[in-house]
Formats: sequence, structure tokens, C-alpha cells
Amino acid sequence: MATNPPAPRQIRLAKDRSALSLVFPDGAAFDLSAEYLRVFSPSAEVRGHGGGEMMLVLGKERVKILDVQPVGRYAVKLVFDDGHDSGLYDWGLLRELGDRRDEHWNYYLERLTAAGIERDPERAEPAAPYDVLSPSSPATSTATQANDSSGSSTRD
Repeated sequence: MATNPPAPRQIRLAKDRSALSLVFPDGAAFDLSAEYLRVFSPSAEVRGHGGGEMMLVLGKERVKILDVQPVGRYAVKLVFDDGHDSGLYDWGLLRELGDRRDEHWNYYLERLTAAGIERDPERAEPAAPYDVLSPSSPATSTATQANDSSGSSTRD
């Protein structure tokens, strides 16, 4: 059985709730933005149920972390202000997200570009709770138009 890496010795939520700061026992320290943590959520909604390519999560440029809840001695659950609160961030995932932040972030930006989508860091508020689209989904543009015209959204 694989063991989970050591727990961070410090986990701190930024006062403005826009980032999580982590310090691991070996001294590795990371500031991970709420947007980054949200778009790389370990939830089935983002990671998929079948192990395929991750969903492309959009419109989270100004998402905030409302709460950080410990889960046993192996993970935390993050509650975001867009309603997303599924997925457990275990110590191994948090360490990987820190260690490979630039690689992951560049991958995300490349996927946005390939889908013809631009990030909008000046977005006034977080996007609707269910703003997750797969670039390979044929229903992507139809779902977006339907959501825009009805003004309603589905909670994830």
C-alpha cells in the first residue's frame, strides 16, 4: 500500500481568500492560487469518472476559497465561492500541484488557447457554479448558449 507524503507543516489561507500557502516538512513552500486549485480540483467533475482528459474549467479567475476543512490526517477539502466543494486535496496532490505548478498552469493555458478561449483576470465576479466545458464535447457551444439565455445554472 502506498503511503501519502508527509502533511504540510503549515497551511494558510490568504486574507483575501485568493490563495493557499503551504510549507512542507522539507522546506518546500508554495503559494497556490484559488483559480489554480479550482481548475485542477481532484473532483470527479473535473478529473472525470473514466480517467480521460480533465474537463476544462472556465471563468474561475476571481474565485475565492471560503473554507479549508481537514479530512483525517491525509487531506483537506476546499470550499470555493462558486459552490464547488467536492474533491479531496491529499498531501501528495498538494505537493504535486506545488512542485509542477508551472507545467500544469502552462498546460491549462494551452488548452484554453486551443479551445479559442481567453482568460479574463478582470472578471468582476466568479462565473456561474457550473462553468465546466470539455473542448472535445460537441454540445459545448449549445450548452453555453442555453446557459446564457436562460440565466440559470446547475450546481456542481
